[in-house]
Amino acid sequence: MASDACVYALKLLKRSKNVLISGPPGTGKSKLLAEVATAFESAANARQTRGGLIHDPGGKVPIPPSTGATGALIPAANKTNRKVFRTVFHQNSKYRDFVSGITPSLNQSRGSTEFTVVKGTLYRASEHAKTEGGAALLIIDEINRGPAVQVFGGAIVAIESDKRLAQTGEKRAETQYFEILDPETGQTIEYALPHDLYILAAMNQADASVEPLDVAFLRRWEPLRLEPNEEILRNYYGVGAKDIDISLPDQVTTINDALEASVRAWVSVNEQISLGRGPEFTIGHGVFMSDSNPQSMGLSEVLVSLCVAWSKVRAHVEEVFFGDIRGIAATFNALDGQGSNPFKLVDTTFADDLRFRLEGPANFDENNIYPALKAFARD
Repeated sequence: MASDACVYALKLLKRSKNVLISGPPGTGKSKLLAEVATAFESAANARQTRGGLIHDPGGKVPIPPSTGATGALIPAANKTNRKVFRTVFHQNSKYRDFVSGITPSLNQSRGSTEFTVVKGTLYRASEHAKTEGGAALLIIDEINRGPAVQVFGGAIVAIESDKRLAQTGEKRAETQYFEILDPETGQTIEYALPHDLYILAAMNQADASVEPLDVAFLRRWEPLRLEPNEEILRNYYGVGAKDIDISLPDQVTTINDALEASVRAWVSVNEQISLGRGPEFTIGHGVFMSDSNPQSMGLSEVLVSLCVAWSKVRAHVEEVFFGDIRGIAATFNALDGQGSNPFKLVDTTFADDLRFRLEGPANFDENNIYPALKAFARD
């Protein structure tokens, strides 16, 4: 059954055609992209049951637009020629790779360099959506890691839902055309995007290595924000809701002690990150999750898995507060926290200037991970 986030994303795509997923790292953006892609492409292989939409890989019957909740869920539910196109933006992404443009090609028979007009990902998705019974979903991951405005070029306005061609493929009064190089002829032509082209993108707002997206560009997208979710992590851990009347024990004796400490520490660390840098710099529940069931592990195995996850959290905090030792210490409750905290903030001087140093273990291990989590949790 599709997740709530997937259902919501599909509804937004059906309504607005362009959806931008954002949220802190580890909140499930990439997972949601994959889930929506599967739901979109498998619409012709799905069936409606009383419990919701169930994927049937062996099915051959398309969902007609009149199938009630399912028809309202899937964009272009009546189209059977469905395809997903994928790309990832990066610093070297170019307009020609996304729309169309000239690129050199080697003529091996002559041993000389010639030029061809390439078909970019947006162009190929658009052309597929223009075919008989065609519908296309274009997925763009890490959209803010590349020069998105330059990559989209004249297509920026044309992607808006009310600027597309009519469902019949005909021009409307509002249809926005833009110039491209025709890959077939190499001539400059006017081009418009089809009705049943859907674009789903994802970005990490807290990525300090990239510039924020242009506001005018962002207006063309329906936002879908994912947040760190304590309930999801607790369900994965199998520890149930937090009991505020029960404190963490001084020594770890059960896997639930370790897992509960991890949840509480994660919540506390995120609260400190939100105060110090902002909620967009927090870290999601996904960093702790894998295909393994924690409740099927032994205590030693659980502690090892927590060491791996919390090494990632530690690296994230150090990046978020890069150059701010006191900020890192405050996040890990090392300013004036518990005496059992393996991390301590030490002040010293260098050339008569006050300097700070965070002392603690270089790596987490089975012996120090639980005391650290208990201290981080401020329990």
